[in-house]
Amino acid sequence: MFVLRAGDAVPSVAARRGEFFRWIREGVGDAWPRGWTEIDLRDESATLPEPGAGAFVVTGSSSSVTERAPWMLRAQTWLREATLQNTPIFGICFGHQLLAEALGGRVVRNPRGREIGTVKVSLEAAAEGDALFGEVLATQGREMLANATHVDTVVELPKGAERLATTSLDENTAFRVRRAWGVQFHPEIDGDLMRGYLTARREILVAEGLPHDEMLAAATDAPHAIAVMRAFARHAR
Repeated sequence: MFVLRAGDAVPSVAARRGEFFRWIREGVGDAWPRGWTEIDLRDESATLPEPGAGAFVVTGSSSSVTERAPWMLRAQTWLREATLQNTPIFGICFGHQLLAEALGGRVVRNPRGREIGTVKVSLEAAAEGDALFGEVLATQGREMLANATHVDTVVELPKGAERLATTSLDENTAFRVRRAWGVQFHPEIDGDLMRGYLTARREILVAEGLPHDEMLAAATDAPHAIAVMRAFARHAR
C-alpha cells in the first residue's frame, strides 16, 4: 500500500501519536497484510509510482487544493491517469478534494463554514452494494459517525461520479469514480485524536462562534468510518 502524504498532523497531536501514515496503518491493521510505503507529494523530486504498482491512499493536509501549488497539479495529473487505469485509490479529506479536482470537480471554501468534530454521515442510495460503504449500510443503516476537520468542500462532483454520502455541512462527503473513492471525513482519526485536534484548534473555533466545549465532549471513536478504510484495503488486495 502506498500512502501519498500531502500534509502533516497538528504538532501537538503528532508529538503524542505520530503522523497520518501511522494512523492509517493502525486503522487498516490486518485488512492489508502486505507492505507499506510512504511518499511525500510535496517533494517534487520524489518519483511517483506507476499506477499499476499497487493501491494508494492520499492523506489530508492543512493546505488548500485551491492554492493550485505545482506539487498539487503534478499529483492531480497522476491521479487522473491512475483513475483511468482503474487503480485503487482512497482520498482522505484533502486527498478527497484533490481527487475531485483532478477528475473535473470543483473545490471551494465551504460557505457553510468549518466542519470539525464527530459528525453524523448520511449514506446515499448509491452506497448500497458499494465495495466500501455497502457493508456499513447493510449493518448500520443510513447513518454512521465519522471524525472530520476541514474548511474546504467539493461543491461539484466530477462528471460520472456517484455520490455516496453527505453531512449537514457537506453535500459531497463521499464519492466514487471507477475504483477511486474520496471521503471528506478522516477514518484514521479516533476519538483521542479528534479531541487533540479540537483542543489545538480551540481559539480558532471559539473565534468562529463554534461550541468548542460541546464538540470536545461529543468527540468519540468512529468504528464504521474505520470499517470503510479497512474495506478499501480488502478491496485493493
